[in-house]
Amino acid sequence: MKMELLYGLLLPLVGTILGSGCVFFLRGEMNRTLERALTGFAAGVMVAASVWSLLIPAMDHAAPMGTLAFLPAVVGLALGFAFLMLLDRLIPHTHLVTGETEGPPTRLGRSPMLVLSVALHNLPEGMAVGVVLAAFLAGDATIGGAAVLALALGIAIQNFPEGAIISMPLRSAGVPKGKAFFWGFLSAVIEPIGAGLTLLAVSVVLPALPYLLAFAAGAMLYVVVEELIPEMAAGEHSHLGTIFFALGFALMMVLDVALG
Repeated sequence: MKMELLYGLLLPLVGTILGSGCVFFLRGEMNRTLERALTGFAAGVMVAASVWSLLIPAMDHAAPMGTLAFLPAVVGLALGFAFLMLLDRLIPHTHLVTGETEGPPTRLGRSPMLVLSVALHNLPEGMAVGVVLAAFLAGDATIGGAAVLALALGIAIQNFPEGAIISMPLRSAGVPKGKAFFWGFLSAVIEPIGAGLTLLAVSVVLPALPYLLAFAAGAMLYVVVEELIPEMAAGEHSHLGTIFFALGFALMMVLDVALG
């Protein structure tokens, strides 16, 4: 169990760190075509993780409710959306592609605003890992160690482009490599923190597990709809983001079914 806890908390963080490390090996600003593809891929992974790793297990847990087994999933999903919508309004941040700012007025610079934007992306992913870890550590029969690995690995894979998307534009704007990498790393720290706090919360209120699984799914889907899909579709029309969305979804689905 210690091993599952370790890679559940650290694998997603490693994915972002590796992506941020691209500033040491690549030059210039990230190509918009590549950025569109990576964003679509990340969106596909998050949608698949929401469905296969969170919503379906939530309904499986609620199976004793009979025809109302969907209720915890619906309620948790709505609460997850509402929670991220609230954070979106309360936390100042900058959209990665459009550069549009959102949230209350602030004097923060571009770098911390970008970090806050990616941190908003990463918080739901940390929550998702935390709630699945809690179910596994509690001895839940429907969630094994392989399911924890599948979710953590899938999120780590989609975190790689997120790390690159935040660090490389900063480097292109004149920020030193080490500092650009640091900002990318800092954006990822929220993920293990979110996972740890969710793990503690679920341990206290384990009967609410179906609702919390769906809550994490709602939070991730909000990020996809509000942030990632508009970013992958911004600018000149292209099917590239859609294609990579399908690839990301398929990869996460394969990981969840094959390993879970």
